[in-house]
Amino acid sequence: MFKLSMIFMLLIFSSTVLAAPELDEQPSDSILLTVVLKHNQSNNFEEFQKILADQGFFEKFPPKGVSVVSWYVMMGIGQVVTLEVPAHKLREVNLAVEKTAWKAFTVEFYPTYNLYPVFKDRLSNKAKVSY
Repeated sequence: MFKLSMIFMLLIFSSTVLAAPELDEQPSDSILLTVVLKHNQSNNFEEFQKILADQGFFEKFPPKGVSVVSWYVMMGIGQVVTLEVPAHKLREVNLAVEKTAWKAFTVEFYPTYNLYPVFKDRLSNKAKVSY
């Protein structure tokens, strides 16, 4: 179990670091927020898509003024979304998830930051994926 937890955290860390914007590009009043949307495995794909549509997920998440940095599927776990959130919008993100994603997902939130600028000059291979 510990090994699985460590692999999970490394995947979150690596997706956040590789996908996050440069520090000097991020507004000073914003944070990066990684949202893990864990699939409710009692529902199949069509069932959880219907729940999301019925609850207005696609219209309300993310709220206006919040940017998607990355959105990945972590097979066997769910979806991992990294958002750039102005600090005053944090409550809106939480409410959007509570009102539209529950039943389809269980949710975890992780405040994150971009560590790549700290390490990039120390790396031999400075290649960075940019989508």
